[in-house]
Amino acid sequence: MTKIRWGVLSTAKIARLHTIPAIQTSELGEVVAIASRDEHNARAQADLLGIKRAYGSYDALLADPDIDAIYNPMPNHMHVPWSIKALEAGKHVLVEKPAGLDVADLEPLLACAARHPELKLMEAFMYRFHPQWQQVKQRCDAGAIGRVRTIQCAFSYNNRDTDNIRNSAAMGGGALMDIGCYGISLARFLLNAEPQRVLGHMDNLGEYEVDCISSALMVFEGASASFTCSTKTEPEQWVEIAGEAGSLRISIPFNPIADNATELTLQRNGKVEQLSIEPANHYRNMTDAFAAAILHNKPVPTPMTDALDNMSVLDAIVSSAKQQSWVSL
Repeated sequence: MTKIRWGVLSTAKIARLHTIPAIQTSELGEVVAIASRDEHNARAQADLLGIKRAYGSYDALLADPDIDAIYNPMPNHMHVPWSIKALEAGKHVLVEKPAGLDVADLEPLLACAARHPELKLMEAFMYRFHPQWQQVKQRCDAGAIGRVRTIQCAFSYNNRDTDNIRNSAAMGGGALMDIGCYGISLARFLLNAEPQRVLGHMDNLGEYEVDCISSALMVFEGASASFTCSTKTEPEQWVEIAGEAGSLRISIPFNPIADNATELTLQRNGKVEQLSIEPANHYRNMTDAFAAAILHNKPVPTPMTDALDNMSVLDAIVSSAKQQSWVSL
């Protein structure tokens, strides 16, 4: 086998616009099937995307013996049950973030993965596979800005459609689950540690059933990280990492345009330097890394223990917001 044959569960926007085109331009993968609960929709999307097979049910796709791996971009509340079904059908699984609704929800998936050690399972945090983040990580680890002391992050978009899944509590919506998880992930990634305690605030603006604007402060040993995420303000994103000897700023940290160059701003000793990062498609890099793990039978680059640890922090922030007090981890 030289290429992984992918099947996609659902016609979600992130799959249609980003992940499927990325796999289709990959040397290690090809998308051979897509499924929807509506067979006509599945066929229409398959034709638009140049995918050979279209299924009118998710079970039918999982029964296809020619599929090696599943990409699961379904609504959050469907991540765990359908990823379990995919593993039990003998498929490797790349599941969109967050992998579950909370730690309790995630545990059955981890137990299923333990029963199938021959299969790969990974949470799809694509941003870590962009070279801008690999450069930032390398520079931080090498002490380019001294010891990292603070990380600040903002991420927002404007979605006021009450029928959208991101505004549905039953489907695991809300700003914290959808984009706040990035602020948690990047802090843990850069600091190589877990927070000791967190303080969270969540606001539904008095009219939505999910949080629309959420903020959190995470305290690590010798450092702190904070973020604000919003689904009801104009699109904006940035990350600033401050160390004892300088700082790094990423202007488009999470979803830069695929195959476009990006820039980092390095400030040190009173001087500001713009660092150009080569063009990259982080979705393609992510799916290639996952495919390579399958093809060479190696561990996936981001183990599910990372997904569990990120979810533990999410749970703590939710608890803190409800209690209006600090929560220790």
